[in-house]
Amino acid sequence: MSEELTTAAELFDAIGAGYEEAFGRPPVVDAAVRELLAVLPPSARVLDVGSGTGRPVAADLVAAGHRVTGIDVSAEMVRIAREQVPGAEFVQADVREWESEPESWDAVCAFFPFLQLARAETERALGRIAGWLVPGGRFALITVPSDVENVPVDFLGHSIRVTSFPADALVERVRAAGLEVTGTRAETFAPDKPGAEPEEHLLISARKPG
Repeated sequence: MSEELTTAAELFDAIGAGYEEAFGRPPVVDAAVRELLAVLPPSARVLDVGSGTGRPVAADLVAAGHRVTGIDVSAEMVRIAREQVPGAEFVQADVREWESEPESWDAVCAFFPFLQLARAETERALGRIAGWLVPGGRFALITVPSDVENVPVDFLGHSIRVTSFPADALVERVRAAGLEVTGTRAETFAPDKPGAEPEEHLLISARKPG
């Protein structure tokens, strides 16, 4: 195990394409993308928070004709995504600081970007995301639900600190941000990497009223 990496940018710069090799297409991610594709208007504007390598999320949305912008704290992930999904725009940015016009996105995806944020930071990010959505806009959030805060774990050979919420508590925080929760889905996923432990994935689907 390497020395502890203190930021998500350092972690994902180090992992790079290895993340996609290990995690591929988790079933809950496929389910979230299918849900979005079933309800989005044509040429929808979609923001992918924590866009990673660009696959499968941005790639699938672009292939369906949607206009995708991905933001990620990792310069290496942004480089890979730009190469793999040239039809989307990718920006190196932190969701805690990135600015967007109110009501400018038809959908926002946030697949695993909050696990290295403090709980208060996640709550603020959810509120900001709700403000960025158009009335009727869709929000899809995926995480590893757990009642943990700043707990050290091994992740693909790196020691990191993780914070999360139990499933019910996170659902309540999505509602507190002003969004209507339309459904949840839980799956157990085993990464394709020797020694990687199975983990629970939780999808929270939501809609901005209006």
